[in-house]
Amino acid sequence: MDRTELNRDELDQARRNIVLAHIEAECRKDAQGTVDTFSHHPRYELVPTGEVIQGGDKVFAFWQEIMAAFPEFTFDTHEMHFAECSVIVETTFRGAHLGTCQSIPPTGKTVAYRMCNVFVFDGTALLCERLNFDLLTVLIQLGLVSDVNKWRGKVSLFVSRPHIFVMGWIRQLMLMLAKQKRQI
Repeated sequence: MDRTELNRDELDQARRNIVLAHIEAECRKDAQGTVDTFSHHPRYELVPTGEVIQGGDKVFAFWQEIMAAFPEFTFDTHEMHFAECSVIVETTFRGAHLGTCQSIPPTGKTVAYRMCNVFVFDGTALLCERLNFDLLTVLIQLGLVSDVNKWRGKVSLFVSRPHIFVMGWIRQLMLMLAKQKRQI
């Protein structure tokens, strides 16, 4: 179905149905069903890492890895927004990390993080899903890094990168001296 055959409401509804079928396939742990919701060449873009996964076989393998690493994952969809060439879905990913994923061995920890995923369309053809999420939040929840907003994280950051703090203190001192000089 070409977009010229549909009015805006019909196009949005057709895209909504494709996105819901895509999400349902993911939640059923159906990697092939997920791949099949794309039109020609399935494509995922992981915005936080810059990674691009392109082609049916690679997308299938990507989802096989996710499904093995987080076997009981779920998505909670909060909002769906429609734009000229995309559908934007606000969601929360939840699951326990029980298998290797992206070379990270299982931690057994549960994660729950918000995502804003952009489904890119040409008419009613799904071309790409662009995953947007805060990677630091995921790594903190997996116990792989310390939260820099907490005491332990600040100490860990200072010990591993003292030059950053020293340069920051020097910059603050220089700004303070420049301000005092202007006041004289």
